[in-house]
Amino acid sequence: MGPGWRAASAALVAGSVAIFGALRRLALALPQPAAVRSRPGRVWRWRNLLVSFAHSVLAGLWALFSLWHSPELLSDIQDGYSVSGHLLVCFSSGYFIHDTLDIIFNHQSRSSWEYLVHHAMAISAFVSLIITGRFLVAAVLLLLVEVSNIFLTVRMLLKMSNVPSPALYEANKYINLVVYFAFRLAPQAYLTWYFLRYVEVQGQGAFLTANLLLLDAMILMYFSRLLRSDFFPSLRKGSAGRDVDGEKFLID
Repeated sequence: MGPGWRAASAALVAGSVAIFGALRRLALALPQPAAVRSRPGRVWRWRNLLVSFAHSVLAGLWALFSLWHSPELLSDIQDGYSVSGHLLVCFSSGYFIHDTLDIIFNHQSRSSWEYLVHHAMAISAFVSLIITGRFLVAAVLLLLVEVSNIFLTVRMLLKMSNVPSPALYEANKYINLVVYFAFRLAPQAYLTWYFLRYVEVQGQGAFLTANLLLLDAMILMYFSRLLRSDFFPSLRKGSAGRDVDGEKFLID
């Protein structure tokens, strides 16, 4: 990538940060459920989840479209390239930067430290991809996770708003489990296998492989939490009476 293209990419990332900043302001103007309004600590979290939901819908569908439109990319994960994939990585980089700033500036770092770790990994990896133009296909595959995040975020919004519809939560619970396997665990497992087998463990390859393995551990931890919370609640420990206002755990 030449200097001009890198500068254009930086501008795209900055533009994405601005877009999500505007969405955050829009979320402030939207009506909030009574269960959220009555607990001041939940207001930031509700607004933050709405912005996260918007990113998940846009990025998840974008990743699906990119792979559907150019399926040949899957045959060259290291050096395959598409403009759509590049734009998607810039777009999501902007979201991760915006969300990091939102967490820090609203003094939520302690309760949302897991997100900060995840975002630091994503931003550093995506910046390396934008600069080198390599492994963009791997990033698009990883962003399929946003399809799963759509239903995961809906799950958290339903819990926060205390919607009196157990059937809706139950339906989303099972859909969430299916898409978790299809769009989070499966792409992650495939990329881990690919990197360990075909990517040289040096330079950018070593950095991305380390990031991927750490993400593997985080995803398995989140999956364990999800199963305990939604399917085996009797196995949960230390959750009784816990006030989660303001917390932004990936799984509550």
